[in-house]
Amino acid sequence: MQELVLGIFAALLSAFSWASATILVRAGLKKLSPVGANILRLYVASTLFLTIFALTGNLGVFRLPVKLLALAFISAQFGFVIGDYFYFGALKRMGVSRTVPITSTYPLWTILWAILFLGKKVEPHVIIGAVLVVLAIIVVKRAEEEEHTDRLGFVFAFLAPISWSIAITIMEHLSSSIPTIQLAGVRIVFASIGISAFLPKYGREVRGVSRREVAVLAGAAVLGLVLGQYLFVYSVTLVGSPIAAPVSAINPVIASLLAVVLLGEKPNAKIFEGLVLAVLGVVLISHRLKLLSPFFYLLLPTARGQ
Repeated sequence: MQELVLGIFAALLSAFSWASATILVRAGLKKLSPVGANILRLYVASTLFLTIFALTGNLGVFRLPVKLLALAFISAQFGFVIGDYFYFGALKRMGVSRTVPITSTYPLWTILWAILFLGKKVEPHVIIGAVLVVLAIIVVKRAEEEEHTDRLGFVFAFLAPISWSIAITIMEHLSSSIPTIQLAGVRIVFASIGISAFLPKYGREVRGVSRREVAVLAGAAVLGLVLGQYLFVYSVTLVGSPIAAPVSAINPVIASLLAVVLLGEKPNAKIFEGLVLAVLGVVLISHRLKLLSPFFYLLLPTARGQ
């Protein structure tokens, strides 16, 4: 029971870290391209993790069996290079409050892969949760059409969680063989290696960033890729992705509210309807609705009938 509570608490903290990082990323994308911003963010995060590894004696992670390192590399590319490319692209085109309801569906895809490839049973609550998530996407899509928002942004937002879910599925497999801090860090380092393939094209842009942009994206790297990533991997290690992923899915609620308050994004009733449906859907999928309902009643005024 103690591990369950600790795992859920770690997932909640990761959600707050990711939400805060999302706001910083959005602010840092005003002049930078999604790839340029991600290069800078990953380089900062990988430097921090390598420093932590050197100080704590964890550099031995790079001497693990080749198979484990190869899986960690693949997970990193799907999570931080491909998935975050789509995510950053959607953020730049549509903003935070219109992107996160769609990208919050990654737990649905994570559980779907477990059903398809691990032979897990499809329980009724999973079907209901899936329906809610699909409804959330439909609601947000209609809101985008009404506002004539960028269609490519919607496609990017749809592809991001699929890519993330592949990364999470591989990561959960690795979590039984690699300690938490090592798994979190090695994936970031491998992601920075993978994204270096784009450096010849985006190197000039990265070198031309202002000090303010460096500070903003460095903050996003610390919150999202170091603190948030470590807490999420720790949560997955304790309670598994079917619980950790849905709990962390409250991050879009936090991010959307912060975007309205701090970035001045105009709230839209359908966007918030989509948020509620998406988050309730992914929590239902994990069959943890009763356990998490207090958090929803605190965070979502609509859940209290207001």
